[in-house]
Amino acid sequence: MNGQSQVLPGGGHASREGINMAAAPRTVLISGCSSGIGLELAVQLAHDPKKRYQVNNAGMGLVGPLEGLSLAAMQNVFDTNFFGAVRLVKAVLPGMKRRRQGHIVVISSVMGLQGVIFNDVYAASKFALEGFFESLAIQLLQFNIFISLVEPGPVVTEFEGKLLAQVSMAEFPGTDPDTLHYFRDLYLPASRQLFRSVGQSPQDVVQAIVNVISSARPPLRRQTNVRYSPLTMLKTVDSSGSLYVRTTHRLLFRCPRLLNLGLQCLSCGCLPTRVRPR
Repeated sequence: MNGQSQVLPGGGHASREGINMAAAPRTVLISGCSSGIGLELAVQLAHDPKKRYQVNNAGMGLVGPLEGLSLAAMQNVFDTNFFGAVRLVKAVLPGMKRRRQGHIVVISSVMGLQGVIFNDVYAASKFALEGFFESLAIQLLQFNIFISLVEPGPVVTEFEGKLLAQVSMAEFPGTDPDTLHYFRDLYLPASRQLFRSVGQSPQDVVQAIVNVISSARPPLRRQTNVRYSPLTMLKTVDSSGSLYVRTTHRLLFRCPRLLNLGLQCLSCGCLPTRVRPR
């Protein structure tokens, strides 16, 4: 195939139609692949037995009480997660438009669909990413260029483990004692339980990305974790957004035991789901 495939980070979260086995390898430019999902993706594509890809190795999280986060740290998250992807797209888009073909695959996050407590800035950067690429997708269809937003949930990587360990020891100056208590004694244990219950491996996410790259009809959005989908459904079933906010608030602050039980149910798959990655 003569198309190009650009894979952009969504934190570190572009191709044409289906793969033609007889055609020349497509180029896959991966931004943010020193570790985690990006590294696994680069390795898998580079070792593709049919040599369908040429991989050129071309995210950042922020967790904690808002009062204890510096504006510089917030700007850094946006510069990496949002403006980094925008800069890369601006660089590759003219060539794609000239060829009138391409597929931009953006690694986003379920936090681009719903806000998560104490992840205010990270979620905001993903919301920006989702809005930007959804808007751009409308224009680019006229040039036969597709956009796909791949939305992982919790992914068990070394990065996530280090991040949770670091924030559990952080001081967060300027934060009131109640908020620090909620963060350290409610949010962090619940977050660790969430990763244990429904966390995916980087390999699982990579397979979902490869499926999107290989798709003959690329989707605009693809969630990778079927076990996480009941949580995103809390937002989609209520257009006001109140159901999601009130439910997550009650589970975290008033019914932590019920929250743990719910996470166990997600882990075993006994809750109904609608999102099934293909």
